[in-house]
Amino acid sequence: MTDKLKNDFEALNTNKDLVIGRVALEHKHMYRVWTEQGELLCEVSGKFSFQAQNREDFPAVGDWVSVKPRYAEEKGTIMTIMPRKSKFSRKSAGETAEEQIVATNVDTVFLVNSLNDDLNLRRIERYLLLAWESGATPVIVLSKADLCPDMNGKLKEVEGITFGAVPVIPISSETMSGLDNLQPYLMPGKTIALLGSSGVGKSTLTNRLLGIEKQLVQEIRLSDDKGRHTTTHREMILLPNGSILIDTPGMRELQLWESSEGLTETFTEIEKLAAECRFRDCQHKDEPGCAVVRAIEEGLVSIERLTSYIKLQKELAYIERKTDKRAQAEVRKQWKNINKQIKQRKNR
Repeated sequence: MTDKLKNDFEALNTNKDLVIGRVALEHKHMYRVWTEQGELLCEVSGKFSFQAQNREDFPAVGDWVSVKPRYAEEKGTIMTIMPRKSKFSRKSAGETAEEQIVATNVDTVFLVNSLNDDLNLRRIERYLLLAWESGATPVIVLSKADLCPDMNGKLKEVEGITFGAVPVIPISSETMSGLDNLQPYLMPGKTIALLGSSGVGKSTLTNRLLGIEKQLVQEIRLSDDKGRHTTTHREMILLPNGSILIDTPGMRELQLWESSEGLTETFTEIEKLAAECRFRDCQHKDEPGCAVVRAIEEGLVSIERLTSYIKLQKELAYIERKTDKRAQAEVRKQWKNINKQIKQRKNR
């Protein structure tokens, strides 16, 4: 807990009837909250629920919250969410433009990808984009290194989309190789989120770092090298050295939510080249003087990399349009309610 967080809480706790805690697990608007006095099962207050406008306004795993405790019942009521220093979000499944918060107040994101036939560079780019936007530091963890016959080749592929800006660490939870290279990020008081598809080894890695078999582990399907869901909910886990892991369910569908700096950080080389194009609105297709196309022709950038960049750009633009429409609809709804209240007062 930072000094700023302590000061913010003390300013809020004027009646001295609240305690500060951290959401360790969420399940259908019930929350397991860690406090200095022990774990409490909590729900949000009626006022909190009434004032919450959207799904992201409710507590998420990793949130620091103020709680009115009922120690005799081992329960409590969440009154407020303290300001978040980082937030990893994605668009929720379906057509509705709604944010789904995966984890908050994270220092480092371990983007776990398996060194098997399911290794997907385009998926890693998508994870990187969201990680940069979250405010946390991304680290690419390549699991199951003991099963990879071409380690150098795979590392070269992944490093080809990071350009040295993101650490790439191969590990094997079976042989324990590479785990020591994760230790600089697993410092006491730091929070690390594990993100990745099903079957990439997040739960096995959690068990190795924890030292016990806490998380359920299943074998991947031999037919397609894809995993089965093992973790079914997001959960905070305290490691023996005082660092905190947030294990998350495997995400097959990872839709972007919003990004500005994230796109720049993930595709640094394309953004720099685009600034050298002759035309400011260059689409990097067949325009004369396109620096990006020239770099592709010279073998400096792959066509797959540019295709991914353009695809993610379009996806973000679509989400922005959907979000704007939702915001406009909410404003119209608020004005409608205000006008309704004014008419009711006039008729009294």
